[in-house]
Amino acid sequence: MFEAKTPYNALPPLPPPKEKFHTPEIWKKTIEAHRELAELKGMSPQLPNQAILIQSIGLQEARVSSEIENIVTTNDELYRSYADRGMTSDPHTKEVLGYNEALWYGYRAIKEENRILNLTLFEELVQLMTQHSSGVRKLPGTVLKNPLENKVVYTPPEGESVIRDMMDHLSKFIYIEQDIDPLIILALLHYQFEAIHPFHDGNGRTGRIVNILYLVEKELLNLPILYLSKYVIENKAAYYEGLRNVTQKGEWETWILFILNAVQATAKLSREKIRMILNVRDRMAQQIQDELPRIYSKDLVELLFEHPYCKIRFLEHLVHRQTASQYLQKLEKIGILRQVKRGREKYFVNDAFLEVLKNH
Repeated sequence: MFEAKTPYNALPPLPPPKEKFHTPEIWKKTIEAHRELAELKGMSPQLPNQAILIQSIGLQEARVSSEIENIVTTNDELYRSYADRGMTSDPHTKEVLGYNEALWYGYRAIKEENRILNLTLFEELVQLMTQHSSGVRKLPGTVLKNPLENKVVYTPPEGESVIRDMMDHLSKFIYIEQDIDPLIILALLHYQFEAIHPFHDGNGRTGRIVNILYLVEKELLNLPILYLSKYVIENKAAYYEGLRNVTQKGEWETWILFILNAVQATAKLSREKIRMILNVRDRMAQQIQDELPRIYSKDLVELLFEHPYCKIRFLEHLVHRQTASQYLQKLEKIGILRQVKRGREKYFVNDAFLEVLKNH
């Protein structure tokens, strides 16, 4: 029996009984979500410089995912700090950049090093995000409260050995052969991770990174570009209600449908964002080619989208420093870039690209 103030050491292992999720509604929604996801996977290679997705769009996910945990920074501060190699005095911006670093660390771990999704990797991710190495919770006392009423709504499992055993079972569940659709497993996996709540801090953000890495692991995506955080923050009440109802009532169907809807809607939104980026890039390339044909190159255009806050040093692998400065000033003169000074630093901002990233 679940009791809000009692550590949930009796959390049932996965999977739940099949009748909980083998329903016509889930089957139909799973097909729809797979269709959208496949179209997104097929679209990402259209960006020749995939660092545009890796850096610029990934930073947006880092910002929004962190915002769910009330870690808030501005787009301007985030992209400027990224251009400065992470140098910032704002602790929230540092945490958001840490999320981005953790996401790509995890991606390289599973794609290049053939590592698996397990507690060891998750501990490394949370350490990169939070910049401390406390690891798995060892001490009792962690509770989740309703912030409006300051009332305990959930007490996660306690005891380091208990938590490690549960996480070990979760990792085995990911890789065991079974006749459950991967997108349904995604929903089960996300609930279970949040219910175990293995760390003192960063569980929500780590769980959302694990979502992305799982889709890459299962080859449903070739790049980690499906970011569910925007959908979660826009449907925050339903998200937390879904988690609570699984715990308290065993209502898996509503929760799984929430995640499938999130995948479907986010895949569609991500495709639209890529289309808009391609359109802005192509228009900008044409304008540079028409008005500044002597400095035009595909590499130059791609670089302006790889770094929304561009600095002279970013062009130095293309041209000499003095020439790079002249290029950026010419691009400012025709309205492609906007120059911003902060202290002794000078940035050239790609506003058209930032507008797509911020608002779509």
